[in-house]
Amino acid sequence: MSIIVKNDEQVNAMRAANLIVAKTHELLEQAICPGMTTLDLDKIAEEFIIKSGAVASFKGYRGYPSSICTSINEEIIHGIPSLRKLKDGDIIGIDIGAFKDGYHGDAARTHAVGNISDEARKLINVTRQSFYEGIKFAKSGIHLYEVSKAIQSYVESNGFSVVRDYCGHGIGREMHEAPEVLNYKPPGRGPKLVKGMTLAIEPMVNVGEYSINVLEDGWTVVTKDGSLSAHYENTVLITDGEPDILTII
Repeated sequence: MSIIVKNDEQVNAMRAANLIVAKTHELLEQAICPGMTTLDLDKIAEEFIIKSGAVASFKGYRGYPSSICTSINEEIIHGIPSLRKLKDGDIIGIDIGAFKDGYHGDAARTHAVGNISDEARKLINVTRQSFYEGIKFAKSGIHLYEVSKAIQSYVESNGFSVVRDYCGHGIGREMHEAPEVLNYKPPGRGPKLVKGMTLAIEPMVNVGEYSINVLEDGWTVVTKDGSLSAHYENTVLITDGEPDILTII
């Protein structure tokens, strides 16, 4: 699969979809509290996405039943919203996609629910910062492996591990496009980044080992050792200069 480079018109369409994703995340961040169900969050997100003139990218994708992904504690990604209530001390990863005028936006955040442990807070902060360490190298002319290597180096220097079984991706007309964006240094150098590439860069970080299991629902991915996990993602545009993060207002 070849990498699709976007022109200015296509980038503008992606900005619109990604702005909706960013605003949906802001809305959910304000709503998260102990006692709320993940289904409540899903409903809030879907209503806002539709009201904004878009549709949820995830709903129906390969049979996925919900509008967002809600992954709690040891759940890494793809947690399905349900009647499960959030508890004080939980952490919750929320992944949101929106499709508008032919283009997708995609971003994920991990939030504290009430008062969380120092370890959980460090995990959230390290996961977020690893994204920013990675995009220091998300520039035209640099090979993609530099992004992956920087993410892994930062995470492991803080005593955590990066998930190997899932990764980031190109994004545009399709939610998942080339190239794969690994969160650890790949064997080769990867493609050279050029202006107009759009990438969903998304570190997934575990307190313990990086091995995973998939639950019986066929979607929810959890840490094999039961340790906490966090997820942070933005859609990023490669430019002539610094990368442009499309999912931050």
